Amino acid sequence: MRVIGLTGGIASGKSSVTRILRELGAPVIDADAIVHELQAPGMPVTAAIAREFGPAVVRPDGSLDRAALGRIVFADPARRTALEAIVHPAVRERMWAEVERYRQEGRPAVVLDVPLLIEGGLHRLVDQVWLVYLDNETQVARLISRDGLTATEAGQRIAAQLDLEAKRQHADLIIDNTGSLEATRTQVTNAWRQAGL
Repeated sequence: MRVIGLTGGIASGKSSVTRILRELGAPVIDADAIVHELQAPGMPVTAAIAREFGPAVVRPDGSLDRAALGRIVFADPARRTALEAIVHPAVRERMWAEVERYRQEGRPAVVLDVPLLIEGGLHRLVDQVWLVYLDNETQVARLISRDGLTATEAGQRIAAQLDLEAKRQHADLIIDNTGSLEATRTQVTNAWRQAGL
């Protein structure tokens, strides 16, 4: 079974590419969705985050206050590293269990949708790396528009990830998402077909 690692930057359009892949029948393992499951109220990961960052990052109902946590970790690289040390091992364990499930089903390929694929070293464990790419100006504008951030906040979030230009060096396939959704759809469909999937 071929394992394709799909990555990009924040607001690069990776979710759109994932949606297209699912429409094509690709099994997709979404690291962000796994994070949300593991950070639900009462989960061990949530408890570990609360111990590390204090009660201000937990709402009265036990759910994480993602905005409060984001303000902490995007302003301080050391705190972001502390959060990643809690979350990443649990996410990896769940992801590889899902990969194995698809392998047992006899699927020809699976897509790992992982924003920090390269930063976390997971690109070394997949068969191919597909990068959703767009220029920095477009990325900043889309992030501000999507999340209602200031230019400074958008810059902090983009800076928390490896630059898209640096990610290109690790990519086997570039999906240019600077243009229209239809242009992106054509690229993704062609890539999936060329992979023989």
